[in-house]
Amino acid sequence: MTKQTIVGRVAQLAKADIDALLDQAEDPQKTVDQLIHDYTGHISEAEDVVEGMVRDLRLLEQDHAQDAGAVAEWGGWALSASRSAEALRAAGDRPTEAERFDTLARIALGHQWESEQEAAFMEPTIAAQKNVVDRLRAGLTQMRSRLDRLKETRERLITSSRTAHGHGHGHHLHGHGRKADSVATVDVLDPTHDLNRFELKLRREEARVRGTAEEGPSSLDTQFESLDPVSGSAEIDARLARLKSGAV
Repeated sequence: MTKQTIVGRVAQLAKADIDALLDQAEDPQKTVDQLIHDYTGHISEAEDVVEGMVRDLRLLEQDHAQDAGAVAEWGGWALSASRSAEALRAAGDRPTEAERFDTLARIALGHQWESEQEAAFMEPTIAAQKNVVDRLRAGLTQMRSRLDRLKETRERLITSSRTAHGHGHGHHLHGHGRKADSVATVDVLDPTHDLNRFELKLRREEARVRGTAEEGPSSLDTQFESLDPVSGSAEIDARLARLKSGAV
């Protein structure tokens, strides 16, 4: 199922293995065009969302700044009223007026407390909004990089196709040397794509051990060989250890 939120879609597109998708495609040219269309549309949508979120974030920060300023102002008025009350008490002859100033100090402190509560309430929202904006911006940078690579790949495919036709080869490039596990369509936003790909690779390795694996090239082998190792991650190593110990 496709991710529903723009944050989820950006995360999916930002980490997509473009080379693996193209290597697995029956028609690389068609897949490149599809991916360029997908990336272009989602980049535009994400840019609009980021712009709106930044605008909302600025308003939230302004409200928070006003609340923080009110905390200081109400605190100042409370202190002023309290000092007036103490000055009257020190004179010893105006206790009623002193109590009125203490009442004013209490009122100011009540407003200060309310402003503190409002400011504190806003802080997690602002932090979360900043985090989402930062993630979207980082994802956009990765998406733009992948879009540039896709455009370069399209140009290479077009050039190769023209060269092949110029030499009198009538076959389509995408049909030449197609691997057995290639697919007709690719949905880069499908979160089950990586799961399905991993399952295919696992089954293929199990078949190899049994001696029943099909001979011939597999795009899965190339894709998984090119993945960065994660053995250096302490968290991954710890999880693997728990798996082996039966703790999970």
